[in-house]
Amino acid sequence: MGRHSLPDGYGAGSADPRLRARRRNVALAAVLVLTVAAGTAAAVGGGLFSFGSSCQDDAVRLRVAASPDIAPALKAAAEHARASHVTSDGHCLDIAVTAREAHEVADTLRSGRGAGVQVWVPDSDLWVQRVTGADRATGVTRAGAVASSPVGVAMVPSAARSLGWPDRTYTWTELAGAGLRGDGPGLGAADPARSATGLLALTRLSATASGGKGGGAGVAALVKGLSRRTADGDGQVLATLSGGTGRGEANPNQALVLSEQAAFAHNSAVEDGAGLDLFYPEDGSPRLDYPFTLVDEARLTTDESRAALRFMTFMGQPEGRRILLRHGFRPEADTAPAALVTAAGGRFPQPYAESAPEPASARALQKALGMWTVTVQSARVTAVVDTSASMTERVPGTTRSRMDVTKASLSQALATFTAEDEVGLWTFAAKLDGNRDYRVVVPTKRLGDRVGHGTQRGALAKAFSGLRPVPGGATGLYDTTLAAYRAATGSYARGKFNALVVLTDGVNQDPGSISRSRLVEELEKLADPDRPVPLIAIAVGPEADEEEAERIAAATGGSAHKVSEPSRIHSVILEAIVAAGSRS
Repeated sequence: MGRHSLPDGYGAGSADPRLRARRRNVALAAVLVLTVAAGTAAAVGGGLFSFGSSCQDDAVRLRVAASPDIAPALKAAAEHARASHVTSDGHCLDIAVTAREAHEVADTLRSGRGAGVQVWVPDSDLWVQRVTGADRATGVTRAGAVASSPVGVAMVPSAARSLGWPDRTYTWTELAGAGLRGDGPGLGAADPARSATGLLALTRLSATASGGKGGGAGVAALVKGLSRRTADGDGQVLATLSGGTGRGEANPNQALVLSEQAAFAHNSAVEDGAGLDLFYPEDGSPRLDYPFTLVDEARLTTDESRAALRFMTFMGQPEGRRILLRHGFRPEADTAPAALVTAAGGRFPQPYAESAPEPASARALQKALGMWTVTVQSARVTAVVDTSASMTERVPGTTRSRMDVTKASLSQALATFTAEDEVGLWTFAAKLDGNRDYRVVVPTKRLGDRVGHGTQRGALAKAFSGLRPVPGGATGLYDTTLAAYRAATGSYARGKFNALVVLTDGVNQDPGSISRSRLVEELEKLADPDRPVPLIAIAVGPEADEEEAERIAAATGGSAHKVSEPSRIHSVILEAIVAAGSRS
């Protein structure tokens, strides 16, 4: 049986998601299928699109993994296609659909393992991006999208009425603020690390809240509040309405971040009067877009690829669209069927018919997920600070030294950590402590722990203010980095975000230390994907070698950052931690 490749337009990552048409065009899908068949006229003549009353040959069998919310609709469509003798090139379609969590399938594919299916339909393209962005992942090829569902905030009727629903509209920040204040309805969500609904809402919330009065601190406060009411996944979040809470709250949630389809499914299953009312935020409802992807397309037979695309095309035809509507999905992204919206709890003037905002960029999604990871998990971070003589150099345009500005930045960063976070401090300069280039100034512990007559936070604040460059001290970077990384990996704290932050203003100057190649080799041996400890290298000042820092950090899955202006150290550290958190 022949092999083939899909057209370039189908290639993973071949088109910017922002430029993909929102309305699925059946005619376009047909043209794409015909192209795969190697000739429009020949394909039509061969019966690729025939709806014959019987199958000419054996059925083509496909295994489909689908997000649990859309799996029932796809099963119903597969059964209808089989009963109606829908064919692809003369073959009937025998399609088995299995409900599988998108984050679990994505993790499997990212590892390079097969998922045991030919087709994958997650609830959002963000999972496809996660897979295609991994170096050793099993390939997934986007072929289109089969449905759409906007994300909003659903509330029990009494809570919705108290906020003026449906006449009053709110932004994401206002809805979150109302839901998380002490006397509010209690806003819950699915874990953004496992739920596209949760991550899309968090990204939208982060984008709008960061421009408010509190800035980043305001976003962190909202994220922390939301994390206390978070359920493990989409399948668990609705249970928090009646039977307790996501994480430790005394009162159940009365509001949830939900997709329109999830609200529709819930309302369809409860008795009259017990359904949810749905707010569509006025600053835009991001959408689940249900991409239809071929898994490991190069290994599929021609018949399998054609049959998969035939099934996708069927979902855009009248009967497929009716099936999607019956299950609460929008067959077209930019239409809002009135009956569906009403059943989901929407009412005018809620902006349910407005176009969704542009899809969040991969960077915005990564930043939001990183903030969530660091905020919710708590952190274990050891700072390793260069105290070589060059740190006495004055920062251009100021009267302050590099060390003065570094100390102030470290103090600022310390204020952003909670009592549950673990933070420690090392310093280094060549032969700082006998033959060693480093010294453990404050061992890494919880900031809320008692240390002497005070706390770990107080001990660190005192240590930061007391940092002094070593007269004549050279930069003993390599031995210090290896020792600090060995200590960080050896004391790994499961359930926390672990990281090592190294700040230096120069290159290694200790001739008796190990070589850079040996350092990289040893770091690679210590790095463990199951116990990740990214090294975040901050290169401060004009003498710092960013390229060298990048090579060292990359060996651990970390990152390097050049800081020409030392006053930015604080913000760069936090940005780097958030970015690393999104990859953990």
